[in-house]
Amino acid sequence: MYPFSYTCAHSHFLFYFFLQDSFTRCFKSNPPEPWNWNIYLFPLWCLGVVVRYGILFPIRVIVLTIGWIIFLSCYIPVHLLLKGHDKFRKKLERCLVELICSFFVASWTGVVKYHGPRPSIRPKQVFVANHTSMIDFIVLEQMTAFAVIMQKHPGWVGLLQSTILEGVGCIWFNRSEAKDREIVARKLRQHVEGADNNPLLIFPEGTCVNNHYTVMFKKGAFELGCTVCPVAIKYNKIFVDAFWNSRKQSFTTHLLQLMTSWAVVCDVWYLEPQNIRPGETAIEFAERVRDIISARAGLKKVPWDGYLKYSRPSPKHRERKQQSFAESVLRRLEEK
Repeated sequence: MYPFSYTCAHSHFLFYFFLQDSFTRCFKSNPPEPWNWNIYLFPLWCLGVVVRYGILFPIRVIVLTIGWIIFLSCYIPVHLLLKGHDKFRKKLERCLVELICSFFVASWTGVVKYHGPRPSIRPKQVFVANHTSMIDFIVLEQMTAFAVIMQKHPGWVGLLQSTILEGVGCIWFNRSEAKDREIVARKLRQHVEGADNNPLLIFPEGTCVNNHYTVMFKKGAFELGCTVCPVAIKYNKIFVDAFWNSRKQSFTTHLLQLMTSWAVVCDVWYLEPQNIRPGETAIEFAERVRDIISARAGLKKVPWDGYLKYSRPSPKHRERKQQSFAESVLRRLEEK
């Protein structure tokens, strides 16, 4: 039996999660409160729209176009003419991918502050980060050419995945294909063993979350038997909300939103590498790393599987998850 205070705490936890519906809140864009609907500020807002759409946006389109021209004019000859010199070709392709990602960040007037040592190429290590948008990959890639694990996308993004990004060792999967999980797991193990492979980057939440919360980390990255390097990403919403709600907008629309904003401002922290402790399971290891990332980025932890975003959980399932999370918190309180 729990003491009376613990029983009350248990009830309050269940009531809190039921009232707030923390699952839904993880995947909702929270638009800022309108500030421009008065006679004093409306003219300034109109001026800002003219500047963003009439001046900044065309300049950014030109910057991105120039970036693609430079990138393709260098990448195509390197990729086709240096096939017999794999090591040198991969090094050049890695630099070119970093370059085009830098042009993407410039097209948003990106202001990114990196904290901690820059990642290096070493075997037996994997980087894991919280996930807000596909631009997380671009923000991290401009600093270091990671090989990322990512959902296969259609359209022009899928074309880039199957051509350019495969040159840095990226691995794609289809969430709906059960066989893909086995194939990806095998490729992950092979990749982390390679001494010359690009650092491996995984977003263990498996879906985009709105940069206020973190959902459960998948255990795949934490059962590879290698060092896990946490990366925390936090966006500043003053200028634009960087969350990509893939169910409501295409990635092209999301990029246009970023390119017509004032700026994309964020902090990236490369945190202390972690290894699994004796007697610790992969799930416990994943939760410990999630604690570290959430604390550094100021994100709230919730007990949800991100894949439930694609099939909304039943009320009974939500209730079981809420109760399980409350009981885990109570156990931690007892241990203290």
